[in-house]
Amino acid sequence: MTADPNVVFSGSIPENYDRYLGPVLFEPFARDLVERLESRKPRSVLEIACGTGILTRQLRQQLGKDIYVVATDLNAPMLDYARAKFSGAKDLEWEVADASALPFGDETFDVVVCQFGLMFAPDKEAAMREAYRVLRAGGAFVFNVWDSMEKNPFAQIAHETIASFFDRDPPTFYEIPFSMHDARMIRGALKKAGFDAIESSLVTLPLRAQSAGEFAIGLVRGNPVSTAIEERGGKIDNVIRAVGEKIAERFGAAPAESTMQAMAWSAERIPRL
Repeated sequence: MTADPNVVFSGSIPENYDRYLGPVLFEPFARDLVERLESRKPRSVLEIACGTGILTRQLRQQLGKDIYVVATDLNAPMLDYARAKFSGAKDLEWEVADASALPFGDETFDVVVCQFGLMFAPDKEAAMREAYRVLRAGGAFVFNVWDSMEKNPFAQIAHETIASFFDRDPPTFYEIPFSMHDARMIRGALKKAGFDAIESSLVTLPLRAQSAGEFAIGLVRGNPVSTAIEERGGKIDNVIRAVGEKIAERFGAAPAESTMQAMAWSAERIPRL
């Protein structure tokens, strides 16, 4: 969801993201997010920043195949990887799209949903305005964002261990996904975009990886921090080994168990009289 070349999920990143991070980090929160939509019974859903389709699958499994889903992402390699997982699926469309300038008409969807993507939008207020614009009256924008790195020790370990390999200019990728945890800022931006009935809740879930070593592969190779490491001349395998050792020390080797925390938000486009 950003044009920054250091935050492009390409090459082998989509596969490693889906295989090593998907089951551990993203599937549990996807189930939680979709449960928040069930009572709304949407007929049409726009997903922004769909990644490798982890939330997309939960939308179809939990809400039923009668709903019409449009899944978008600015990173074409992620979208291509997701599309390949759903070959032949009906009532499901894929489109490369910038959340800050959505290529859809006004009041098109019942729900706009986003899992851990809003943090990557350079202009978050523009993304919220666009979500409001494409929602029908009575529709809802439902999304989640990570809480701080301190509340997600797996990320803090990865960030600090990766940085320890560099005397200067360490990779800072992990600061991006864990940068949007100021509830007052989020609520204010949603109100400014036009939303009402704004609600948020902290969601703390268990984290369980089959092994610290596999989880470390995802934490290093499953996002653009791997690109930043290679650009700085770092040895990826050495970094993975070090991250795996730190994860094992803190959470166990096999399985590795901890907790993870995010904030879930919902905001409505209230019909105007």
